[in-house]
Amino acid sequence: MENELLLSPGARLVHVGAHKTGTTAVQGAFSLAAGRLAEHGVSYFGPVPGRTYLKGALAVTGSKPQLGQPVPDLRHWTDLVADLAAQGDRRVLVSSAFFGDGDAAAAARVVADLSPSPVYPVVTLRPLAKVLPSQWQQYVQNGLRLSYEDWLDGTFNRPPGQGPRPTFWRRHRHDELVARWAEAAGPDQVIAIVVDESDRLMLLRTFEELLGLPAGFLELDDSAENRSLTLGEAELIRLVNEEIDRREWPEKIYSMFMKGGALKQLKVGYRPGPGEPRVSTPAWALKRAAEIDTEMAGRIADLGVRVVGSISSLAAPDASPAADAPEAAPTVPAAAAAQAIIGAIAGSQVPGQLTAKKQPPRVEDRPVRDVDARSLARVLAGRAKRRAAGTLRRR
Repeated sequence: MENELLLSPGARLVHVGAHKTGTTAVQGAFSLAAGRLAEHGVSYFGPVPGRTYLKGALAVTGSKPQLGQPVPDLRHWTDLVADLAAQGDRRVLVSSAFFGDGDAAAAARVVADLSPSPVYPVVTLRPLAKVLPSQWQQYVQNGLRLSYEDWLDGTFNRPPGQGPRPTFWRRHRHDELVARWAEAAGPDQVIAIVVDESDRLMLLRTFEELLGLPAGFLELDDSAENRSLTLGEAELIRLVNEEIDRREWPEKIYSMFMKGGALKQLKVGYRPGPGEPRVSTPAWALKRAAEIDTEMAGRIADLGVRVVGSISSLAAPDASPAADAPEAAPTVPAAAAAQAIIGAIAGSQVPGQLTAKKQPPRVEDRPVRDVDARSLARVLAGRAKRRAAGTLRRR
């Protein structure tokens, strides 16, 4: 059967997000397969062990870096452009959801800088009901202090750009996201993939077809680092965020203790039980999300871009149960809290400093009262010898 999605040799497939629509799953699968791509004429530029092209996407879009990280400059983008140009006729995937944070000018620059290679922006889409709890968790992991209910209220009931996280609607007005890239590259070059929630592998199979990879080539990365937080875990991190803010600790401390320590260790070292409550969206927010999804699906269908999957499924009502008002604050199992604390300590680098083998102080650096006569005589003799040698050199 002919592959109708296969892109031409030399194509640059730019995966621009949106955030929380399967980008991490795609990147994890390509990272696992990185060593086998070349034999199929494919190159991948995205998060891989020991290297990331996140800075290039942040620089070209002018996006704010993650909390505690330095602002990247355009050198990171120009370096990435040069690396992509060096791939010649290989089909290339470059993936970062931060491309989706850019405005129309940023999208136009990405397309222009990657030309004359054919550029195909690809946007992955999920219903807002699926995106909301995941995006709130991610914001909490980057310092947000608002509860889920308060964040939802600010997100839906304040004008776009004035909510608790102004980036949310830039990322998740998916119709406007698709329109920005359609204007930059042309509607016929843009591919919108509507994620099939019933098929975990649908997204990977689609990328295989686009890039000419064998069916089944990509595998999901189910490592613990990619898992979502439970409601209790998210509340633990949120409350720590409040305390860090109250103490006015700098962002660098947050990055060290939380992102590089507590969060990382919590995800790896603790596995939530089946009965631990997850983050659930209240009924009023699900209703508002469905209304916006219906509007966005209609606009995307009218843009003339290539749609893979069912665009109508974006507007389908969410079948997951709405959240009831919690009777009490969620609790965190002691094992989860312990892992977070251990991670924070490890991330601080204090244990390495405390356990590093200390060299005994030199005799010259110790008080005279603590030095035995033989050692003292040896030091004095050495000083006299050096002084005499210096005198002879001067003469």
